[in-house]
Amino acid sequence: MADMWIEAIGLFAGILGIIAWIPQIREVWVKKRHEGISLATFSVVTIALGLWLLYGVLIESVSMIIANIMTLSVIFAVIIGVVRLRKAEANQ
Repeated sequence: MADMWIEAIGLFAGILGIIAWIPQIREVWVKKRHEGISLATFSVVTIALGLWLLYGVLIESVSMIIANIMTLSVIFAVIIGVVRLRKAEANQ
């Protein structure tokens, strides 16, 4: 029973982490603004999240696995959006 509560807390933390990225996604995909976004920083965050995902798999934490997969998806969406916008600007 305690394990279920621990996983629920982890899942809730993961959901909050994903919600935190929504303003960044809106800036890139809706407002088409990418100024000030460091792809180097996003790359390091991606590596860190990948390692947290691996850690979650190794300790068999469902909440950690789900949260990191979802957060990586959000991070990739930002990276793809920024790269797309920067390519479009370079081609003009």
